[in-house]
Amino acid sequence: MRPTSQLLLLLLLTCIFLICIQTFAADKLEKGQNLTDGETLVSAGGTFTLGFFSPGVSTKRYLGIWFSVSNDTVYWVANRVKPLVDRSGMLVFNDAGSLVLLDGSRWTAWSSDVTGGYSAVAAELLESGNLVVRNGSSDASLWQSFDHPSDTLLPGMKLGRTFWNGAKWELTSWRSADDPSPGEYRRTLEARTLPELVVWQGMVKTYRTGPWNGIYFNGIPEATTYAKEYPLHVTDSAMEITYGYTASPCARLTRVVVNHTGVAERLMWDASVRAWISLVKRPKGDCDAYAKCGAFGLCNETAASVCGCVPGFSPASWEAWRSKKYACQRDAVPDCGGGTTTDRFKVVPGVKLPDTQNASVDTGISLE
Repeated sequence: MRPTSQLLLLLLLTCIFLICIQTFAADKLEKGQNLTDGETLVSAGGTFTLGFFSPGVSTKRYLGIWFSVSNDTVYWVANRVKPLVDRSGMLVFNDAGSLVLLDGSRWTAWSSDVTGGYSAVAAELLESGNLVVRNGSSDASLWQSFDHPSDTLLPGMKLGRTFWNGAKWELTSWRSADDPSPGEYRRTLEARTLPELVVWQGMVKTYRTGPWNGIYFNGIPEATTYAKEYPLHVTDSAMEITYGYTASPCARLTRVVVNHTGVAERLMWDASVRAWISLVKRPKGDCDAYAKCGAFGLCNETAASVCGCVPGFSPASWEAWRSKKYACQRDAVPDCGGGTTTDRFKVVPGVKLPDTQNASVDTGISLE
């Protein structure tokens, strides 16, 4: 081969190599650039990918972020309520400085809606999975996907609310496995007294974790088995009341998701089998259903009758009880007069602590 041909071949291979490297390493979209269907952003370490996808059997197109090791595990969706009908979508910055998703007619299907007089110039997909929009003059974000959760909670995200601007974070399920539009179920942090996680179907509670005890939520003792790898955090301050978790160095990939059937689940990626392994799933049985056995009821799935009453209580109405409308009442009025009493507290082991949202709680008491 002549030297000239060898030089041309070397240049060609170099260009191909650089293009491949650039394609893989592209974690930013800057003003003046666009991302079209078939193109992606990949976080610096390759853990997360942003691009267009169609879930399940659907032909509709969405912009989302997924785990690179599992392309069908989408953790965040931009245009949940406005899917695209074809592959003509484009992600770009508009003249106002917001990151927008345009359809084939160049109508806006989704926008980051940057406000406050700032103009964004770049969007970056971080290795945490967070899509961050910045104005270029500082590292401070004007908008981030972590503040707008879909159905999944990742390390570094949080549920709850702030007191200074009223912002709230909650998970909302997909409508179905093939439809990422907002579904029937939400997972929120309720914190009128002791914080606890609640799953709602519309405005009806379907499940609660039990209150936070300073280490884990009372109804999920399994959390102690993975708390070192994924430490749990509840922040209760004058600024915010929030729950979240982090991942220790070299921890395996994990996610918490509330699915379209109302089940909340923590999963971990097992690279040896290339699959998600369930660590904990709730509700896990009849007794996890919210208020299954009514006021002062005691649920036991191994008993002949699932519902009973705590010691010192009896069914409020046997007729209602036989119709599975459970509620219990005291057998005797508490003796609290005269400064002395023979009444004592009864220890009931192995149960989820009662709902404290309408209770008075001494938060100064510890587990010690």
